[in-house]
Amino acid sequence: MADRLKGKNAVVTGAGSGIGKAVALALAAEGANVVACDLGGSTDGKGASAEPANETAEECKKLGVQAVPAFGDVSDFKAAEGMIQACVDNFGRIDILCNVAGIDRARMIWNMSEEEWDQVIAVHLKGTFNMSKHACVKMRQQRYGRIVNTISEAWVGTVGHVNYGAAKGGIASLTYAIAWEMGRYGVTCNAICPRAATRMTMGPEVLEGYKKRVESGLWSQERYEEVTHVATPDYLAVIPAFLCSDEAAHINGCIFGAAGAFFSYWAPAHESVIFGRDWDKYGPWTWEEVAKCVPTLLKGYVNPAPPEEEKKK
Repeated sequence: MADRLKGKNAVVTGAGSGIGKAVALALAAEGANVVACDLGGSTDGKGASAEPANETAEECKKLGVQAVPAFGDVSDFKAAEGMIQACVDNFGRIDILCNVAGIDRARMIWNMSEEEWDQVIAVHLKGTFNMSKHACVKMRQQRYGRIVNTISEAWVGTVGHVNYGAAKGGIASLTYAIAWEMGRYGVTCNAICPRAATRMTMGPEVLEGYKKRVESGLWSQERYEEVTHVATPDYLAVIPAFLCSDEAAHINGCIFGAAGAFFSYWAPAHESVIFGRDWDKYGPWTWEEVAKCVPTLLKGYVNPAPPEEEKKK
């Protein structure tokens, strides 16, 4: 065990399996005490079990740190508060929060129910807010803290689970906002955009969905091979652990791609081409002006999903 996080106290959601478990163990390996939070349900949010959180806590203890399990639902505001408080009650304070918990209810938008939308948004986006809000109260008072959120490449567009993509996009925006609000108090907030083989990304039903995307023409075979040829979460777990360290105190409001094969930086969205005008002189935009600007604004643009009729031409 190294000591780069010795004396720090962490809360990790989704710690019962996959990326969350790998992050919890990476923090423990560097000396951090851990509250391993996991409701213990399936990838679609159904069911509950204490076993996953218990197992992760025990594995953390074997690395020489203190660890306790927690079984709350991150989408429940009071339960989230309880998980943050558990860190304070057991270890004295909270220094680190890693938001990893998530579920997926995959559907094309025309088949998605309101419940499937609400549940995924609740666990991912609201859950990240719930945990971060309660952690920020304490971190602001102590003027120190590290928050690492988890998004996905789906945040820039996805097929087959618009709820998941929308939630991850919301978490990206939330990450930037927390960073700007909390940075003055010595609290950083960053996010990882991981690519790893987990039960959510490589389960039988998920793989079948990937194959259907290739068959329907939504994905190329090369894209399928790129998405499915990934390492297990332990290959990337040190990246969020590093972001939780004092060595990363100057890193705030950043999103990093993380995988066994790469470590990358996602530049914030920005306007790339701008047409300026004197609105006092010319008044509201006209149809003709907009039509004239569009070809320059979209130079090099390719429609990612043209109508099937156009594909056949």
